[in-house]
Amino acid sequence: MTPVKTPFFEDKTNQNAAIAWLRFKNVLGLMQLKGMVDKQNLLSSKGQIEGGGGGGGGGKRDLTLLLSDEILLRIVDKLLSEESSLCSFSVVCHRWLRLQGLRRHSIKLQDWDFLAQGRMISRFPNLTDVDLTRACILAPQNACIVLTHGSLTIPLDGSEDSFDGWEDRLLDPSSYDRGLQLLAQGCPGLQKLSVIDVTTDVSLGDSNSEPKGLHAGLARIAHNCTMLQELELYRCTDESLRAISVCKNLQILRLVGSADGVFHRGIISDIGLTILARGCSRLVKLELSGCQGSYDGIAAIGRCCFMLEELTLSNHNLDEGWIASLSFCNNLKTLRLQGCRRIDSNPGPVEHLGCCPALETLQLQRCNMSDRQGSAALMLVCSAAKELEFQYCWGLDDDIFSLVMNCRRIKYLSLEGCSLLTTGGLEAVVLVWKDLQHLQVVSCNNIRDAEITPSLASLFSVLKELKWRPDTKSVLSASLTGTGMGQKRGRFFKK
Repeated sequence: MTPVKTPFFEDKTNQNAAIAWLRFKNVLGLMQLKGMVDKQNLLSSKGQIEGGGGGGGGGKRDLTLLLSDEILLRIVDKLLSEESSLCSFSVVCHRWLRLQGLRRHSIKLQDWDFLAQGRMISRFPNLTDVDLTRACILAPQNACIVLTHGSLTIPLDGSEDSFDGWEDRLLDPSSYDRGLQLLAQGCPGLQKLSVIDVTTDVSLGDSNSEPKGLHAGLARIAHNCTMLQELELYRCTDESLRAISVCKNLQILRLVGSADGVFHRGIISDIGLTILARGCSRLVKLELSGCQGSYDGIAAIGRCCFMLEELTLSNHNLDEGWIASLSFCNNLKTLRLQGCRRIDSNPGPVEHLGCCPALETLQLQRCNMSDRQGSAALMLVCSAAKELEFQYCWGLDDDIFSLVMNCRRIKYLSLEGCSLLTTGGLEAVVLVWKDLQHLQVVSCNNIRDAEITPSLASLFSVLKELKWRPDTKSVLSASLTGTGMGQKRGRFFKK
């Protein structure tokens, strides 16, 4: 079979196509020996080929025409992964180019016109994972700098106003909605979507009706793509939450309302969170980044989303008293706070805080824990936790760290970058925990080997896992003499 010749591909491409064709013939021979091709279909198809004169080229026939698309795709799946050797596979012929499009299930779109003109849907009809964040931003002509925020990539041209004015290069809302509507019609089996909300702020209307005009694209995605399970939405507002609240099967949701120094957006209030909670009641993982709200919004999520197991709050702007609403999340297993400048400056009376009975893991990353009242309330609500992690939290001194003694079931403790915590503060807490099995101390410069007491050394000797690197000079040698730690064949690190 002669590979398709186009001006885009040169000799190297033809060589790759020949290699792919040779590998295919070898597998085809093995499948014929194993009886995977029905003999009657083989004979009838062979007669059609001979009668129709297909193939040409001195009587040579294209034996792949004897196989259905389904069988041919099964053969290719055995030879290639989804992302490997795509070019050499697709340039063999037009049919193989079409089959390669059927195999692709994920894409990160760079050019919105590829979607808006319908070419993406016709080229890749079986997409289940689509990332549109890069395509929502029109790239400048001389883009030489890339700004990233999570999975969001923003191209900049290096001029003085390129950073502050990048939001002016967002897609036109009408083109944005048309593209999303085409995606909803062409990919009803969509399971994962990442996108930026480019529409302007509008007030909420009747939450029971489908949004018209603005956010019509998001609404169409929610109505048509009933299998959508994971969604990442940037620059979202209450109105965009109403549009996606129709996604009944949504399980993983990441909402980014605003990002300090990157973009600012409208407020996500308790109204939007309540609408979201009532519509997407099957949420399992929820991340709120740069979102506002208060006790009522988080409580609504806890009451309605009874399957919620993981909650992440990043750079939150929640009002005072929100911690008490965590007690409504009865099945919450993981609570993660990231980049929070404050926990809760006024959590309210202790008797109204409650607790999360199913909580297993509490993680605090780059958070300000200098407020004793908010930190104490958080530890009371999370008293059932078994795993506790602190990463580069400022304000975490011995006094604040002593509050974690309320969590008496801790089996795993990880401390990283806690420079104010001392050896005495660590010892006062870990000796209270009877179930502690895993301990990690990394980059905590005020915790020193010379200050390790015999009681703390004896605790180290019974741990299942110990990772001890408070600074670059810690070796745990003289302080642990006779414990078997830090020696060859000892129990210093878990293998």
